[in-house]
Amino acid sequence: MKITQWLTCLIVCAFPLSGFAQWQWIDQDGHKVYSDRAPPAEIAQKNILRQPASAARLVASARPEDPASAASAPRASGKDPGLEAKKKQADDEETAKRKTATNKLAQDRAQNCERARNSLTVLKSGIRMKAPNASGDVEYLSDASRATEIARVQAIVGSDCN
Repeated sequence: MKITQWLTCLIVCAFPLSGFAQWQWIDQDGHKVYSDRAPPAEIAQKNILRQPASAARLVASARPEDPASAASAPRASGKDPGLEAKKKQADDEETAKRKTATNKLAQDRAQNCERARNSLTVLKSGIRMKAPNASGDVEYLSDASRATEIARVQAIVGSDCN
């Protein structure tokens, strides 16, 4: 027999072994339930029909036998309080960061608005203004350059001063 045939035979024979790790119990409505997870805490030990051998000792020691102690045992809510607290803290920090960023943006827009209004006032006053050209030399603004600059600053005022 070839090695591949042995491997195939071994895999085929080992496949059903995965089914031995199944739980089987009868739920509160009388239905048989099959699962790969342990039954809920409210299922009595007598209603568990089959369980993995490794879990038998753990479940027997963890489950109370008498109903009085089962009723007094705390029920898990399905939520981890530590995890919930960390999530709330992370959400609060994210909210604080967003609020800080929003406040900074509003403050920057207010400063830009103030600068633009001051520039617009100076440009409209008619005072001769100097500005560097492309070569770095300083020259006076022409009427066309002044009109272009007034239009640009008015657009900034329109966007940041709403």
